[in-house]
Amino acid sequence: MPSDRRAIVVTYPYRHIIREAISLAQSAGFETLKIITQKHLTKSKFGIGKGKAEELRGITRQIHCDTIIIDEVLKTIQQYNLAALCGVEVIDREQVILNIFERRASTAESKIQTKLAQLRYDMIRAREKVRLAKAGEQPGFLGMGKYNADVYYLDIKKRAGALKAKLLKEESRKEIHRSQRLKSGLRTISIAGYTSAGKTTLFNTLTGELKTIGHGLFTTLSTLTRAVNVGDDKVLLSDTVGFVSKLPHYMIDAFKSTLNELVYSDLVLLVLDASEPVEDMKRKLATSTQVLNELNVQMSKVILVINKIDLVSASDLVTKIQFLEIDQSYANTSTICVSAKNRDSITQLMALIEELLFASEKAMNVLT
Repeated sequence: MPSDRRAIVVTYPYRHIIREAISLAQSAGFETLKIITQKHLTKSKFGIGKGKAEELRGITRQIHCDTIIIDEVLKTIQQYNLAALCGVEVIDREQVILNIFERRASTAESKIQTKLAQLRYDMIRAREKVRLAKAGEQPGFLGMGKYNADVYYLDIKKRAGALKAKLLKEESRKEIHRSQRLKSGLRTISIAGYTSAGKTTLFNTLTGELKTIGHGLFTTLSTLTRAVNVGDDKVLLSDTVGFVSKLPHYMIDAFKSTLNELVYSDLVLLVLDASEPVEDMKRKLATSTQVLNELNVQMSKVILVINKIDLVSASDLVTKIQFLEIDQSYANTSTICVSAKNRDSITQLMALIEELLFASEKAMNVLT
């Protein structure tokens, strides 16, 4: 998608965080005109220090941007103060992610999930937004009219409740499908991992699908499931929403009906991008593992798929695997290195899947 808005991005002074902040902004439809770095983005009045805020106001006027993105979770009063000082819209990291969700949502379920996440973001800030809107210095701050705070809060709560009910119906429908699959003996596999790790490419390679592949974050927001032959057996393979660092719990909860595929799957393919710097790989692996743990996914049913090996040398790959300490930290997790794009080691991956899903069952058949 082409960028349609111009932004200054304020983030932490670390290479991997800067890269992710720029990628988030781009995926949300922003052209990043300038990067400003700060060690602290949680100071009381503006999120950033007063001197840096004054500097930011001057830069904003000089380069004519229309948005300031703060790569951290801001309080409503901090957004209000900085917007009042600089005269442009100020949004925080969570709003950027919500913007991406809104742009990427294509199915009825993902649109409901996205709207629910947006309402929960607003619910947390509702009363403060009303108070600031009534202050009169910035009429219509963050789209607010002259609502009574309690009425506004209850309206959000009511709409969120209605959306949650719709998602519960969707979850009930999925539960029926899961029961049917269980009765039929169909095994299920889900693909998970940090956003942009190559999950959808792997899904396409294993299924023969032509699902949209993008370089932006959160290309996949809804689960797509297809049947795949594994040896003499048929299994169901699902592509799921990607993870990202500091993804708030309410967003995970909003997408629970999608992420629950990971909980009920017989195997989870956790995809990692081998072409990235090893520090980034380790951080993203830790983030992905944390989300799986929050969902109570057992690591014993995870296959760590180190993808994009066509973009690194064999020696670099060995060094990265040693640095990740996979043998020590993921002793109960199977690991395989592949290139989903070039189909390198895909046959070996399928053999590993067959072994983990059906080896014990076939051994029992031989014995009987």
